[in-house]
Amino acid sequence: MALKRVALEIGMGTDIRGGDCTKAATRALRDALWHNSLTIAPALGQTADQMKVEVVVGVPRPDEVDADAVNAVLPHGSGTVRVVKGGLEIAKDDGSDTTIIANAAAIVRLDLP
Repeated sequence: MALKRVALEIGMGTDIRGGDCTKAATRALRDALWHNSLTIAPALGQTADQMKVEVVVGVPRPDEVDADAVNAVLPHGSGTVRVVKGGLEIAKDDGSDTTIIANAAAIVRLDLP
């Protein structure tokens, strides 16, 4: 058997005040996941916990993201998190703070023949 992609979920998250890339990243993944109800695993004779989820998150400062915190958002299956440069950072006019916008993709795979 081999891991085959069965779903792609995408989302966006923000940290309006504080410039926290991890907060924006976890919100982006939640946005991707909480707008869906995947029923494909049971339809294929598997459980939701058998899903393998590859999470890719784009944020302006990837080195600041706690990948374990992002991975902890996953309600089912096992996941890996890859953080890449992306998203947006918008500074306040006075330079005292920034808004972070993150984008997330959750690529769901099942071990299928």
